[in-house]
Amino acid sequence: MEHAPLPLKDVFHLSPPRDRPSLAFPLGLGDAGLHEICEASHGDFAAMTGFALAARAHRKGPIVWIRQAGLKQSHGLLLQAGYREISTNISPCLTITPRKLSETLWATEEAIRSGVAALVIAELEDTDFTASRRLALAAGRHGVPVLLLMPYSRDGATAASARWRISPRPSSPNRYDPKAPGALRWKAVLERSRQAPHMAGQSFDLELDDETLSLRVVSGLAADPVATRPAWAQDRIGPSHLRQSA
Repeated sequence: MEHAPLPLKDVFHLSPPRDRPSLAFPLGLGDAGLHEICEASHGDFAAMTGFALAARAHRKGPIVWIRQAGLKQSHGLLLQAGYREISTNISPCLTITPRKLSETLWATEEAIRSGVAALVIAELEDTDFTASRRLALAAGRHGVPVLLLMPYSRDGATAASARWRISPRPSSPNRYDPKAPGALRWKAVLERSRQAPHMAGQSFDLELDDETLSLRVVSGLAADPVATRPAWAQDRIGPSHLRQSA
């Protein structure tokens, strides 16, 4: 019995290689995958929001910002004036305020799947591994980066590419007026990382360049050893002008 050869042409296709997130700061934050950004301690939500806006990769297209109602009451709303002071790329922003955590997670996944959003930001009280896994898979499948902003109580397993713990730093010295605040500064601790597990625990001291509105690592302070989660500190200057009470 003779068998005709199978026509193998066009049966196999090689997919183009996917770009991997850079292993330099900020490890693809706002450019690829799912990232968690959490307060270091209670009261750091404004600083955390400023860090997210300053550190994210600038992609063309609208932002979908989903804010669980309870967090809106606790931490206020994003101020457009503060947004303009911290980012050169003012993208159109659609804001959604679901009441429940389950509704917030659903809205986040739907925003990822919509094909419209260039970036999805979600403020939510908590999540579990299963929910973070769903969001991570959706973000990878649709090529939409996702930032989850969560309070200091966030802990436990996650499927996110990275988890950041953010606190404000005293501003830099003002070269024109020593009594006036200088450039905004943050401390970002990389608590978990799937792309670079060897970097977990590293601390980055960061400063916002007032002229370019870009984030830079402060020289000589890029790799401090991780400390325990800090308690509330006094006399710290953070970007509190980013948010107002609801």
